[in-house]
Amino acid sequence: MANVTVIGSQWGDEGKGKIVDWLANRADAVVRFQGGHNAGHTLVVGDQVYKLSLLPSGIVTGTLSIIGNGVVLDPWALRAEMEKLRAQGVEINAENFAIADNCPLILPFHRDLDALREQAAGAGKIGTTGRGIGPAYEDKVGRRAIRVCDLAHLDLLDPQIDRLTAHHDALRAGFGQPPIDRDRLKADLAEIADFVLEYAQPVWKRLNKVRKAGARILFEGAQGVLLDVDHGTYPFVTSSNTVSGTAASGSGLGPSAVGFVLGITKAYTTRVGSGPFPTELDDETGQRLGERGHEFGTVTGRKRRCGWFDAVLVRQSCAVSGVTGIALTKLDVLDGFDKIRICTGYRLRGKVLDYFPSHAADQAAVEPIYEEIDGWQETTAGARSYAELPAQAIKYIQRVQELIETPIALVSTSPEREDTILIRDPFTD
Repeated sequence: MANVTVIGSQWGDEGKGKIVDWLANRADAVVRFQGGHNAGHTLVVGDQVYKLSLLPSGIVTGTLSIIGNGVVLDPWALRAEMEKLRAQGVEINAENFAIADNCPLILPFHRDLDALREQAAGAGKIGTTGRGIGPAYEDKVGRRAIRVCDLAHLDLLDPQIDRLTAHHDALRAGFGQPPIDRDRLKADLAEIADFVLEYAQPVWKRLNKVRKAGARILFEGAQGVLLDVDHGTYPFVTSSNTVSGTAASGSGLGPSAVGFVLGITKAYTTRVGSGPFPTELDDETGQRLGERGHEFGTVTGRKRRCGWFDAVLVRQSCAVSGVTGIALTKLDVLDGFDKIRICTGYRLRGKVLDYFPSHAADQAAVEPIYEEIDGWQETTAGARSYAELPAQAIKYIQRVQELIETPIALVSTSPEREDTILIRDPFTD
C-alpha cells in the first residue's frame, strides 16, 4: 500500500485539517513529523468541531496517532488538548497514541524568551505565536534540549540544566529578567513526567513494524512550505523544515516511506503574521475573501491576510517539496466573483521573474503579474463530482493545474469530510 505525506503548499492555513481527517479515515497510522502547537487544524465531523494543535488528526477516528521526533512538544499544552478532546468523547490511550521518546520539550522559559524577543524586535517582528517553538528548536540544535526520555531520569538532569541555564540566564539578564528557577523547573518536570511517559516509546521502531505489515501511513505536516526555515520567506518563517522530506527524518522512517506527496492548496492565498505577500489585497475584495473564508487562525484567532491565488509561489512549493498532486480547497469562497485573478509571474526592477527570490528586500519589492479570467455565479459548495461544478469553476481548476505544473488530485468544496471531489486517490500505488 502507498503512504501519503500531506503538506501545505502556501503559508499554512490551507485547510489541511479537513483533508488529513478525510485521509486519516482510511489510514492505519497518522504521524506528525515537525512543528509544535503553533499549528492548528479544525476538523468538522458531523455536528462536532474538533480543534487540534499537537495531536495528529487520526486521533478523532481512533487511528494510531504518533507525535514524531521532529516535533517540539509542550507537554502541558498536550495535556490540555487531550482533556478537551476527551470531554468531546474522543478516546485517547497508549494503544492509539504514542510520543517519540527522543522528542524535545518546550519549557516555560522558551515561551518567555519567545515573547520577550518579539516585544523587543520593533519593526523586525516576525509575528510568531509566542509559544516557544523557535527557542525550543534552538536548544535542540544547540544540544541542550531536555527530551521526553529525560523525564524518566530526572535525577540525572543537572548537567543538562547546567547547559540550559548557561545559555538562557545570559539571555534573560539582557532582557532584565531573573535567572531560571531550577527548583521550579525540576518540580514542573516531575509533575508532568508520568503523564508524558505513559505514551513515550521509540516510535521509529513501532512505525517500522507498521510499515512492514503493509499498513497505510499518513504523514501530517504543519504550517506550509512558504514557512520552511530553508525554502520559505526567510526570516518570516517557522523554525522547522516544513517540506515533505522532513517526514523521513521527523519520524524515523527512511525517504522511501514518504510516498505520495499531497500539497494542500487554497484556491486563493492567505497568510498570518508579518512578511511579504505579493498578491495581498487591502481592499473590499480582500475583505470579502476573508469574510467568506472565515479567515481567522485556529491557534491564535488572528485575522489572516488575503489575496488572489499566486501560481508562482505554489509552483515553487510543489517543486522543492516533490509534490505528486494537490488538493485544492475552499473553491466555494470564489463563488460569485465576476472576475478572478491569478498571479502568473513577478516584475522586479524592470525584470520579469517566474520564481520567488530569496532575499527579503526582493520579496517585498516584487509586483505581481496577473491573468484575469471570468468567474461564476453558481455555487460550488458541497459539490462531490466535477459534473456538479460550474463550467467556469472547472476552467479555473484546470488553469491552476497548468500554471503550477502539478496535477490536481482532489478538490474540497466545504469543511465537511464528504464534500470532496476525488480525481486521483493518494493511497493508490
